[in-house]
Amino acid sequence: MKTLSEIRELYHSVLLPELEVLEGQRKLALNNIIIVASIVFPLALLLAYFIKDFWPMLVGFFIVAGAVAFISKDYVRNFKTGIIEKIVHAVDEKLNYSQAAFIPRSLFSASEIFRHKIDRYRGDDHVQGMLGRTKVEFSEVHAEYETRDSKGRTQHHTIFRGLFFVADFNKHFKGTTIVLPDTAERLFGGLGAMFQSWNKTRGALVKLEDPEFEKLFVVYGEDQIEARYILSTSLMKRISDFRKKTNKNIFLSFKGSKIFIAIPYYRGLFEPRIFRTIIDFAPIEQYFEDLQLATGIVDDLNLNIRIWSKQ
Repeated sequence: MKTLSEIRELYHSVLLPELEVLEGQRKLALNNIIIVASIVFPLALLLAYFIKDFWPMLVGFFIVAGAVAFISKDYVRNFKTGIIEKIVHAVDEKLNYSQAAFIPRSLFSASEIFRHKIDRYRGDDHVQGMLGRTKVEFSEVHAEYETRDSKGRTQHHTIFRGLFFVADFNKHFKGTTIVLPDTAERLFGGLGAMFQSWNKTRGALVKLEDPEFEKLFVVYGEDQIEARYILSTSLMKRISDFRKKTNKNIFLSFKGSKIFIAIPYYRGLFEPRIFRTIIDFAPIEQYFEDLQLATGIVDDLNLNIRIWSKQ
């Protein structure tokens, strides 16, 4: 796995010439976006003024947003093929990258981390391959459910948006063990623990002998003995350390022979800039760090240490 200094060297020797070409594409796309916006917004404002209603501005916003996506799609595709794919291979040459693919909905649902009915599901930036002896795959995904208001208008609400990671755990589990951020106990203390015990839909609440881990997470399991077997003292410490290092809420489940990890993000992970120059190492460093967070899970959780064998 590459270090940041090696990625910086890659930036100067390989990526920078391609970025300079892509910068020209970015500027052309941005110029066309500005032309569209300079036509649409004044017309929308004028119409809103005459009809004394705000909706033309809202329509204008959606038209411009659609134009941004349409005008920049070739630039985005070229950036991901020319830059992101090279960074992925630099992180580990055994990894394969596909900008349009993503973790399938069936696999996301199979994790049982999020149980809400999914009405819309999409994603991109799929990475898969072997890290050491561990088979992994991850991508950005966005799962939503929909509601309708009193006028029949559909609204979409996010169930999860972020990085979804799947890895082989090299053991077949009899039941499902779910590890969730412990927001209830952090908010309500002992009363929160009581609320957790009432959540029978996820199986029984599993109490563990690690106060630090239990401050951060709540665990539900179909098999109490298996849940404690999986969440050994060393693994709980590694999960706690990973949570502190990333400073993000993380959700985990152990099911079948896999570990599933969901890490929320509220920005596109590997999206190129359109309104700012890309001739800059800072965004390349951010892409590298996002990839390292995903690929580092294998080392952080010691997934290459085969302490069990599959049945």
